[in-house]
Amino acid sequence: MRGPSAGGSANGSQESHKSRLRLVVIQALVFSLFATLFVRLYYMQVVGGDDYHAQAASQSVREIVVQPQRGLIVDDQGRPLVANRTSWVVSVDRTMLGKMSSGQRDKLVARLGEVVDERVALIKKRLVTCGETGSVPGVCWNGSPYQPVPVASDVRQKVALRILEQPEDFPAVVAEQQSVRAYPRPYGVNLAHVLGYLSPITEKELDQAGKDGDQSVNGASSVGRAGVEKEYDRWLRGMPGYKSVTVDSMGRVLGDDSEVVGQPGDTLVTSIDAKVQGVVERQLAQTIKTARHTYDAVTHRNYRADSGAVVVMEAKTGRLVAMASQPTYDPSVWVGGISKKQLARLYSEKAGTPLLGRATQGQFAPGSTWKPIMAVGALNNGMTPQTRLDCSSGFQVGNRWFKNYESASYGYIGFDRALQLSCDTFFYRVGYHFWQKFGTDPTDVNAKDPLVQQAKSFGFGRETGLDLPGEASGRIADRKWKLAYWKAMRGYYCKIDSRRNGQNDFLHVFAHEFCLEGNYYRAGDAVNYAIGQGDTIVTPLQLARAYAALSNGGTLWKPRVAKAIVGPDGTVLQRFAPEAAGRVDASKASLRYVDQALLGTPKVGTLAWKFIDFPLDKVHIRGKTGSAEVYGKQSTSWVATYDKNYVVVMMVSQAGTGSGTSGPAVRKIWESLYGIHGMDVRPKDSAIPGTTPPARLPTFMKDGSILPPARED
Repeated sequence: MRGPSAGGSANGSQESHKSRLRLVVIQALVFSLFATLFVRLYYMQVVGGDDYHAQAASQSVREIVVQPQRGLIVDDQGRPLVANRTSWVVSVDRTMLGKMSSGQRDKLVARLGEVVDERVALIKKRLVTCGETGSVPGVCWNGSPYQPVPVASDVRQKVALRILEQPEDFPAVVAEQQSVRAYPRPYGVNLAHVLGYLSPITEKELDQAGKDGDQSVNGASSVGRAGVEKEYDRWLRGMPGYKSVTVDSMGRVLGDDSEVVGQPGDTLVTSIDAKVQGVVERQLAQTIKTARHTYDAVTHRNYRADSGAVVVMEAKTGRLVAMASQPTYDPSVWVGGISKKQLARLYSEKAGTPLLGRATQGQFAPGSTWKPIMAVGALNNGMTPQTRLDCSSGFQVGNRWFKNYESASYGYIGFDRALQLSCDTFFYRVGYHFWQKFGTDPTDVNAKDPLVQQAKSFGFGRETGLDLPGEASGRIADRKWKLAYWKAMRGYYCKIDSRRNGQNDFLHVFAHEFCLEGNYYRAGDAVNYAIGQGDTIVTPLQLARAYAALSNGGTLWKPRVAKAIVGPDGTVLQRFAPEAAGRVDASKASLRYVDQALLGTPKVGTLAWKFIDFPLDKVHIRGKTGSAEVYGKQSTSWVATYDKNYVVVMMVSQAGTGSGTSGPAVRKIWESLYGIHGMDVRPKDSAIPGTTPPARLPTFMKDGSILPPARED
């Protein structure tokens, strides 16, 4: 009986031993596992803890761009022309928005659109990143994906406060104050075409800035698009700052982590004087208004007076004191984004294309204001002050009778009386003389033409070098231009001629002649050119610079708006000195003769009836009037005047004669420049203290105030 019992006991002992062995192995494995975990935990928390903490923190920190405050633009006395103001801007955090369901997003956007009075479809378009499918250029978001996207600007304060006070109704929506452009309008000035405007940076511009290493712009930047805002954008824009903020798992901002402070933009000091600018703008607007209520005996309807411009320039430096154009626009329409309707109006021909600055971009036939340039050219090429030509009632060229427009018949007179009386037939004979002498072959494009060369030496036919973008070059309609134009348009007019079918109206007769001989430079072209008619066109700025050269003895200055750049601390960073573009190729005697002849225009010439009782013995104004005829339109009114200090040029398109329409306004501008009351000249009442522009700059105080420049004794 003991035999089986002893064997069973042995087997049990073996099983028990195996069980203990397995337990030891398991315990060893568990111990090893815990040891490994402990070592790994020690490494992560102690040895590599700092690295992992930094990585975790970086995932909860977002970088936000802080846009700098843009620099001021001030006039010569320190008056702000463009400043900054605070605007409530509503933005949407797309990170938080993306964590909502589509239904929640739609409800939020609809609720937001109702509160800020904005179309839901437009808000959705603004939330799309530029370059993504469905993005709309000019509307899409071009900034950082972590930056809240602005969807409404200039919202009312109570709307912004409602959003801030009810975060549960507006999750992912941020309302904050931002700096935007403001227009203080000293003396009511508009100055839109000089100042320009801002709009968001494009993706292409941003890419180029990255290639150039330009850190002053980012995806949320606005940049200058016109005027001095564009020309001096790199100074005005400043340097953005960057703020790192800590966010939670839902993307909500918990607090600031760090910040790199930005740098505000620099101040641009201009040569514009706001007081003179205000006078100029009011006079231009009033002149246009009066012309539109004046009957035109030629067309038997009131003048259209569809556009106009005035330029007031320093004769000795080329600096611009005032410059106005009509039609104009309110530059504030660009603040916060411009609507399609507003943008369409700025480009609308029906509205007069308000975005086009007529002073620098408008091109018009100069009419009789061209005659002083022709007189200088004639006097430098064989004619003399003793030359006498017939100021008859008309002048026959071939089968065409060219009549006097502004003057009656005065018999044989010299250049001085011809300028003062604006005698067309006198200058017809000048133009015909040089055509006969050098260019009777109508096909010779290289024929000498002293009058054309003289106009070129006065800077016509090319840009003046103005420090504003988009300047027009004008056109001198010489032989080479006519040949080039004929080649470009021959096919068009020959096609009209081929369909003539015996029609003898003006268009078909012109098309026939142009198709056959449109490249011929005939005597009629030469005589028309000599009085500023035909295809020659100039800008008001070009004409003002040419008259400044008559005033200063022949120097052509590059017109300038900027005088200096001043840093935020008041330090003058850069001055812009007057820069000469060249000299007129003419004798001093010819320039002096024409200058003296033009003294008589306000006294005994075509401008005299508008300058009765003006103290011409104290303020020695020279002048020339012009009435340019354009086929199918009413006459363009011109008055160009100057003295030793200033040039004042006014142009109003389709408004009648020069002196009749523009004369009164030009006189009032001169009265403001010198403080004239009746026959008295009162310097203390002048628009610019001391009657001449200040040589010094305004003083920028540490408290932010700006003092006018001190006058030199």
